[in-house]
Amino acid sequence: MPVNLDHIKAPIAKELELFEQKFRDSMKSNTPLLDAITRYIVKSKGKQVRPMFVFLAAKMFGEITERTYRAAALIELLHTATLVHDDVVDDSYERRGFFSINALWKNKIAVLVGDYLLSKGLLLSISNKDFNMLEIVSDAVREMSEGELLQIEKTRKLNISEDIYFEIIRQKTASLISSACACGAASAGVPEESIEKMKRFGEKVGIAFQIKDDLLDYSTDNTGKPKGIDIKEKKMTLPVIYLLNNASSSARRKVINTIKNHHDNKEKVSVIIDMVLHSGGIEYAAARMNNYKEEALQILRSFPDTPSKKSLEDLVAFTTERKSNYQQLSNYTI
Repeated sequence: MPVNLDHIKAPIAKELELFEQKFRDSMKSNTPLLDAITRYIVKSKGKQVRPMFVFLAAKMFGEITERTYRAAALIELLHTATLVHDDVVDDSYERRGFFSINALWKNKIAVLVGDYLLSKGLLLSISNKDFNMLEIVSDAVREMSEGELLQIEKTRKLNISEDIYFEIIRQKTASLISSACACGAASAGVPEESIEKMKRFGEKVGIAFQIKDDLLDYSTDNTGKPKGIDIKEKKMTLPVIYLLNNASSSARRKVINTIKNHHDNKEKVSVIIDMVLHSGGIEYAAARMNNYKEEALQILRSFPDTPSKKSLEDLVAFTTERKSNYQQLSNYTI
């Protein structure tokens, strides 16, 4: 039976509803243009998955407090700032079906909006003396930047090893989910040991989530064919890395040449997709994903049973069993 997000939200449904208003308020500005842009950002929100991690983690340990709301807002403000800046860097004009900020208001304004959101997150924490949560999230933003730069460096030569791949996705994808879980626990005032456990839990969930994204690129679309978008964008995902590690020298050269020089050729991309499908790369990636999923669940099992803990377990299942690329996890206001 598919995992339902509304069912997962049940223990924190009221808190998430109140958070929407608090998050909206946290972005308000007296500058009319800036206020219009932040309203647009709120309008393009997703399904609140990261705040769900914050609130469920907090409620698993106790009651949700104002610190929990601030933790969720901090995560969203800093994350949104990085995404606005990313769209400028990537010349991206769309995010989850909405025009990006730079598409509507140009790069200069988009950069300034990202700076504004970053400052709002910093001030929210500093003014309330939430220094431990600010440290957690700032460390995640640093890792996201380092992961992006590492990926750019390695993608130029297409020499991403499996170890480098895992380091990139740990930094780029898993670090923010990790910080959401850690901040939720920190907002509940639990010992450092429990905060660290939740940080590791979120990291393993984030890695499993990204591997699932890799696998979804080989699931069939409405034409019955795998999408192959990652190959077209010259992304070295785990199934491709597995293929390269187990291919002959000539096959390896062929794969690298196609990804590097012919990634926009549908026929040649289809050949690489077939090679991946027959290499065992899909099964290997799925096994690695399930290992990280099980490690995450093992961490949760060390805590007492609560409805919030059950929802966290279901949320782990949701991120690894979904049938489509869950873009909300990289959207503006999840």
